[in-house]
Amino acid sequence: MTTPIAIPLWLLILMVLFAAVTFASHFLFPSVRWFFRRRAERVVARVNERLQKPIEPFKLARRYDTIQRLVYDPEVSKAINDYAQATGKREDVAFEKARHYAREIVPSFSATAYFSFGMRAAKWLSRFLYRLRVGQFDRAEYEAIDPDATVVFVMNHRSNMDYVLVTYLVSRASALSYAVGEWARVWPLSSIIKMMGGYFIRRKSRRQEESGELYRRVLARYVQMATEGGVTQAVFPEGGLSLDGKLARPRLGILSYIIDDFDPEGRDVVFVPVALNYDRVLEDRFLIQADKSGVRRFRPPLFTVLGGVVGYLWARLRRKMTTFGTANVSFGAPLSLRDFANSRDGDTKALGEELMTRIADVIPVVPVPLVCRALINGATTQADIASAITQDLNVMPAGLRKPQRDGAQLADDGLAILRRRGLVTGEGALTIATGQDDVITYYANTIAHHFS
Repeated sequence: MTTPIAIPLWLLILMVLFAAVTFASHFLFPSVRWFFRRRAERVVARVNERLQKPIEPFKLARRYDTIQRLVYDPEVSKAINDYAQATGKREDVAFEKARHYAREIVPSFSATAYFSFGMRAAKWLSRFLYRLRVGQFDRAEYEAIDPDATVVFVMNHRSNMDYVLVTYLVSRASALSYAVGEWARVWPLSSIIKMMGGYFIRRKSRRQEESGELYRRVLARYVQMATEGGVTQAVFPEGGLSLDGKLARPRLGILSYIIDDFDPEGRDVVFVPVALNYDRVLEDRFLIQADKSGVRRFRPPLFTVLGGVVGYLWARLRRKMTTFGTANVSFGAPLSLRDFANSRDGDTKALGEELMTRIADVIPVVPVPLVCRALINGATTQADIASAITQDLNVMPAGLRKPQRDGAQLADDGLAILRRRGLVTGEGALTIATGQDDVITYYANTIAHHFS
């Protein structure tokens, strides 16, 4: 037993490596996981003390456990069997496809990442790029929401900055879970979004003849589980960015998932309309071009994006500009799904239209759209624009919050932004720059419904 033996060096190295791996897997890794889990629990406890709506246990569950719960859900199991029968594939193959979809959808929420990194980044970016304003907001309406209800923020979709602005503004109330499109499924952005609680959806799943129904069933069950668990969510009923500045008709996918599984005797769901508007939408030209071409899928060229970032930073350093103007967020009247279901028999289409109406009613009025509207209506001098804005302010809907500044100040602000972008030329007599009519129309469209 004590007799020395000679072994090759490579074998000794291999044995040491195996021993190290065994030690790490049995002793080191569990200790490290325990340390970070305890740290995360302390973070959640501190955060929940200041949140109006604490983080729900469903959101804090381990991602693996949520995936297992999802793929073994009875409705998903039935969808797996249906898919296997329809395609002639083995059930284990169908099951693995469902598991793949579940892994793709289910986020890996990190309270540390969300409240330590995400909130700070959202706050800094929002204030760095815009003069952020909260327009319409009735605090009493929101304090009256049942604290046990699932809150779903429904928003119009102007820009990818929508995610950032609303995440920052509601950070004192709760942690949001977003439905994010395929555009964000690139590393490392996808990992960051999952840590922030976002879940990915395939906008074009209907075109997948074989597996589209299975994917939609897995997605529906995840949304329903999250809703049952009280997870605060944010949804864009339009389904994508507005290409022309107008509000689009609602797409009822996620809303229908919520309604189909809703139990009026159980936890209520309260929809909170959120309306956003900007003096400058960062993607405006790409959106307008997509509208012209009829091809919604677009990716801004990398060098164009980098050039825009460098140009903006250089202008800030030279103090040629401060921000891109005003970004205004307003909140409409909340809608209880329980009350709506009792009065309208749970009609998904009617719910979508009602929510879009409530969003439209509180779309903020900001300087650039007002100036663009005046230019389209024939104003040719700054005095004419100021007069036209004043007239618009006087005929605005009674329930819509008006800007605090007068027509002349709004005209000054809006024209300064348009001139800096080269969209308007001239000093005394103003004209829309050649080829920029579409951009002016885009911004005018954002508020046109208030005056129709």
